[in-house]
Amino acid sequence: MWLSTLLGIVIVDEPGEKTLAPFNVRGKVQNVSVSSNVSDIPPVLISGAGPVGSVCALYLAQQGIPVVLFEKEPDLTMDLRASTFHPPTLDQLDELGVTERIVPKGLIVREFQYRERHTGTRALFDLGRLGEETQHPYRLQCEQYKLTKTIVEMLEDYPHASVQFGTSVIGYQETDGGVAALVFDGVNETRVKGSFLIAADGANSRIRQASGTLFEGLTYPERFLVVSTRFPFEKHMEELSWVNYVSDPEEWCVMLKTVDLWRVQFPVSGEQDADDLLEEEFLQNRLQRLQPKEGRYDIEHRTLYKVHQRVAEKYRVGSRVLLAGDAAHVNNPLGGMGMNGGVHDAINLSERLVAIIKQDADLDEQLDLYDVQRREICVDFIQKKTKENKVMMETEDADLQEKRRRRFLELASDPVLQKAYLMESSMIDCLRDSYEIAA
Repeated sequence: MWLSTLLGIVIVDEPGEKTLAPFNVRGKVQNVSVSSNVSDIPPVLISGAGPVGSVCALYLAQQGIPVVLFEKEPDLTMDLRASTFHPPTLDQLDELGVTERIVPKGLIVREFQYRERHTGTRALFDLGRLGEETQHPYRLQCEQYKLTKTIVEMLEDYPHASVQFGTSVIGYQETDGGVAALVFDGVNETRVKGSFLIAADGANSRIRQASGTLFEGLTYPERFLVVSTRFPFEKHMEELSWVNYVSDPEEWCVMLKTVDLWRVQFPVSGEQDADDLLEEEFLQNRLQRLQPKEGRYDIEHRTLYKVHQRVAEKYRVGSRVLLAGDAAHVNNPLGGMGMNGGVHDAINLSERLVAIIKQDADLDEQLDLYDVQRREICVDFIQKKTKENKVMMETEDADLQEKRRRRFLELASDPVLQKAYLMESSMIDCLRDSYEIAA
């Protein structure tokens, strides 16, 4: 039976100004054939050339395993949503030879802070305290499209890796000892045989929906508005870090610096019309309230989107179909854990597939281990922590605000407490803990 019926929850973002721009790499990788002399197994099929699917493809290709990466868009897209790489993620990408390529394209952030806008209180956290725990004791602010572009270019070196743009996986069928994907290139539908199918096709995953897997959780009533500008906030706001969580009794925000832009994220009402929220005067007003200036702000990008906290009821559907990244879990972006958690999924899953394909490890044992390790850590840490981050930032209760202020000042002033906090917030602890979970 072919599974291609659309089921489950569809995650729909609000309309907004386009922040997508194509890269002209399509001709380099389109229709690359998979070398038959690398392995006698069918290729691993991967749906979605975002960070998660791309990392899976590169990891497996470097291990000599044939892969076919399907991407529904005609080219790679410039998605500005995720831009934070945490230290353990950089460590993992370093093993693939990726980190050294993306660091020059991003901004190294060695400190971040929590700021109280109405009191001026600042709690500074130094990621250098993690020097004995990671090879990369810093955050890298680098837009995710720079990662995917880098990896797709690296895949050109592997004749057993194929990237198919403009092609969607719209259904699948498990076969005896494999899986067949039903793919659509805008004109024709084709069946492609593979050994495994990885769904890295985002929150609206066609594969997850086709499997009937529930996407359990909630959608917040408010939305997030992200505005990007070249205005040098650091020259006008005292001791501003490159990453700042700014609390305020009336309106919190997050301020992140990338190489070229400041990105400011505000909460906005879920009831207001999307066009009004993206209108120029509304955006100018928000930025002027954050930092008054003469004249108007030069706004480079604007994006409005709904915020979800959802986890798939299982990451392994059937025998050989696996969910990863946003197809398996979505969360609010406070703390930058979504993309990083997805990359951690990709590495864990790829390790399992290598063990199965190259080392004859037990298939069920390995894939069940992926399911329990990554899903449990997502539920117990990532979902819980991002919810806590949101509550912490948005509280209007004066007593809770004071409690929050004292907590962060205490954490920042005590080296031992600060390191413990950084081990948690940088995702080092949760990544290590995930590998301790037994099936």
